[in-house]
Formats: sequence, C-alpha cells, structure tokens
Amino acid sequence: MISTKERAILRGFSNNLKDDVIIGKDGITDNVIKQIEECLFAHEIVKIKVLKNADLTSRESCDIICEKTNAEPVSCVGNKIVIYKKTTKKQFNHYL
Repeated sequence: MISTKERAILRGFSNNLKDDVIIGKDGITDNVIKQIEECLFAHEIVKIKVLKNADLTSRESCDIICEKTNAEPVSCVGNKIVIYKKTTKKQFNHYL
C-alpha cells in the first residue's frame, strides 16, 4: 500500500508519460493484462488510456486491472489510468 505522499510523487512523474497501453472496444483481454504486466516490470508505473468506445469506464477498468496485476492505483482521471507496482528494479524506490 502506497501512502498519500508517495501517490502524489508518482502522479507527478506520470504527467510526462505517454500512454503505454490503450484499452479499446474489446475491453480488458489477456493480451492487455500481459502487456500491462510487462510495462509494470520494466517501468514500475504505467499510464493507460481507455477509449470512449470501450464497454467499461476508466474506474471499472482500473479496479479490474489492479486486481489482476496486484498493482496500486495512482490516479484515475477522465479516461486516463495510472498504476504502480514495486519491482526488484529500483527506479522509483529511491524517491519513495
């Protein structure tokens, strides 16, 4: 569980990130989860865009993704989701 201060730091980092994963009309498939897990392992923080033609809202998508990947939600604003999962790499660990 990340604290409020850590969440604010991560939200600041996510402002400059590009969308790593895009969820479209097919929704959250196994391939999307695999892609998110790969991005989490490589970068620890992932920015996801949920298209308007997707069946799920961004909040519902965030809940499902965090449950399946064991990640922590950082922010869910509009159609953008940012999630974080600590890995053995020390990218953000020295900031948190």
